[in-house]
Amino acid sequence: MKIVLASNNAGKLAELQTLFAPLNMTLVRQSELNIPEAAEPFKTFVENALAKARHAAHLSGMPALADDAGLCVDAFGGQPGVDTAYYATRFGYPKGDDTNVTALLEQMQGFANRRAAMVSTLVALRSADDPEPLIAVGRVVVQITPERRGSNGFGFDPVMWLPEFGKTFAELPLEVKNANSHRGRAAQAMLALMRERWLDSAAP
Repeated sequence: MKIVLASNNAGKLAELQTLFAPLNMTLVRQSELNIPEAAEPFKTFVENALAKARHAAHLSGMPALADDAGLCVDAFGGQPGVDTAYYATRFGYPKGDDTNVTALLEQMQGFANRRAAMVSTLVALRSADDPEPLIAVGRVVVQITPERRGSNGFGFDPVMWLPEFGKTFAELPLEVKNANSHRGRAAQAMLALMRERWLDSAAP
C-alpha cells in the first residue's frame, strides 16, 4: 500500500519508512506529488496533524499519514509545542535544527528544572473524508542537557537525554532510538491500529 506522507522532512520520512516497513507500506513524500504544505493554524498537535493529513489525502486521492511533533518544556509552560520547528526564529536565528538547539540551550541557562517531553501525534486517513481517523500519540520524558552530545539523529536529539539509557537520542544506535523515541512509540501504536482497523480481513 502506498500512503502519502504529509511532510517534506527527509529525516522524518526515513524514520517513518523504517518503522512502517513491517506492514509493507511505502510512504511517498507529498512534495514528490507536487502537494504544497498545509496550513497549521492550531495550538494542538492532533488538530494540526489531522489538517495536514486531510490536505494531503484530498490533493493526492491516496491514504495519508501526517505527524505533528514537538518539544514541550516544563519550565516554559509546555512551549514551544506546535511551534517547535520555528523555535529559533523567536530569537533572531534562521529556521533549522541546529539553530533550534542553539536557541534552546541559550534559553535554558539558569533553569534548574530541565525536564521536557518530546511528543509525536500521528494521524492516518483512508481518504480526505474519512470519518474515523486513526490517531496515535507517543511521548517520551527527557532531560535537556547543557550541551550537545552525540552525532546521530536529527532535530533536538543531541540535547534530549533519556534517564533509562543515560544517553541522548543522538548517542543511541538508530534501531534503539526508533524503538524508544516519541515518533517510534507513536508509530508502534499506529501500526497496531492499522492492523486492527485497516488490514484485518478475518471473517466474522
